[in-house]
Amino acid sequence: MLQFIIRRLAGAVVTLFLIGAATFFLFVAAPSDYASLACGRDCSASRLQDIREALGLNLPIATQFWQFMSGIVMGRDFPDGHCAAPCLGQSFHSGDMVWDTIMDRFPTTLTLTVGGAVCFLIIGVGAGMLAAYRRGSMLDKVATGTSMVLSSFQIYFLGPIVLIIFVYSTGWMEDPKYVPITEDPAGWFIGMSIPVVVMATIFTAQYTRMARAAMIEQLAEEHVRTARAKGMPKKYVFFRYAWRGSMIPIVTVLGIDISSMLGGAVVTEITFSLQGIGRLAVEGAGSKDLPLTMGVMMFGAFFILIVNILTDIAYAYIDPRVRLS
Repeated sequence: MLQFIIRRLAGAVVTLFLIGAATFFLFVAAPSDYASLACGRDCSASRLQDIREALGLNLPIATQFWQFMSGIVMGRDFPDGHCAAPCLGQSFHSGDMVWDTIMDRFPTTLTLTVGGAVCFLIIGVGAGMLAAYRRGSMLDKVATGTSMVLSSFQIYFLGPIVLIIFVYSTGWMEDPKYVPITEDPAGWFIGMSIPVVVMATIFTAQYTRMARAAMIEQLAEEHVRTARAKGMPKKYVFFRYAWRGSMIPIVTVLGIDISSMLGGAVVTEITFSLQGIGRLAVEGAGSKDLPLTMGVMMFGAFFILIVNILTDIAYAYIDPRVRLS
């Protein structure tokens, strides 16, 4: 298992380097003069030259690439001060270090991701497993029908409806907002409950149908039928043999979903006016703040790789044949 994890980590380091290189050269090859973007509208020739020198744009491309990549590991100096590692550059518009800006927004996205994943895994996978266990019963029909209805909803449709009912009309809930959990745990829970539940509702429908289908498929496998033929109790066979095999497709999709949510739950954050990574990416692209856009790309790529490694480890735990491959 240790060698398996080391191989995955080594591959992730190489992949992250290649993503960083691709991001940098896309940045350099951009048709816009990003020194002019940093300078602003009322920009003099002398000010533009100073910015070019400060950003290192007068240096060879190879030197600029080295400064960019080494800054991620060792930090980098800017005219406004030192950018500690991991340094992802300095925002053109705010003048803040990109890493600090991302860290300010990341707790909101992390809350959405973790809270939503816990909800749709417990409810969705649980409902799907129970529907498969009681296949053909009223419980199965209700779970399947509900998941079909919910799967047709979208966050940008369901979110405003929930806000109108629970916030603006009845006043039962407050406007969604992020409060640090270390400052006010109750305020954090109340402020993020509506976005988390709405996002989890959409995913719950998907995971209910997927868990039900995977479990029914596993119950039809030969080793499961053999165990039943030997007289083993239905519950024991269900949880000992079928449940483990049905987790493989769920882990696959879960890794993809968590990666996308950590990279930025754009629709959810915009729908509920939350200041997260997804909204930050949109703001950076809209204002042509290239260092900020690059930083969000690198940050998202890093977490996608981390989640992929954890998914591979989960694979190896569920199915030992993955380690051998």
